[in-house]
Amino acid sequence: MELSSKVEIIGSMLLKENIKPSYARIRIMEYLLSRKSHPTVDEIYTALVKEIPTLSKTTVYNTLNLFVKSNIARVITIEENETRYDADMSCHGHFKCESCKAIRDFSFKCAAIDTSDLDGFLIREKNVYYYGLCPDCLASESQD
Repeated sequence: MELSSKVEIIGSMLLKENIKPSYARIRIMEYLLSRKSHPTVDEIYTALVKEIPTLSKTTVYNTLNLFVKSNIARVITIEENETRYDADMSCHGHFKCESCKAIRDFSFKCAAIDTSDLDGFLIREKNVYYYGLCPDCLASESQD
């Protein structure tokens, strides 16, 4: 899909959430949607500042917070010292490889998680994080 039609679709999506679709906001959302790496503010800023010279890290941070508040993106805190963002709002978990540091999505059935012990609680968010070795790192480790 070419960029102009992506811009229109994302602009419409933002308007639906009562978010003014500025060019920076559209490009930040497009970046999030096109990357499964769960980027950080720094990664997004570095990738987009060449195209948008007036972009600041504060703008990226504020835009991401607005997306999170509007439930069109989520914060991924798979590591305490690292805040990442994900525009995939479907029910899924995250796996982080301890060796290559890649973060990958995986599917699970949210309804299968037993929350009966939390009767009377309001659950706003569910996160499932796994840590270990991805198949590539596991294969290279076993060859050593």
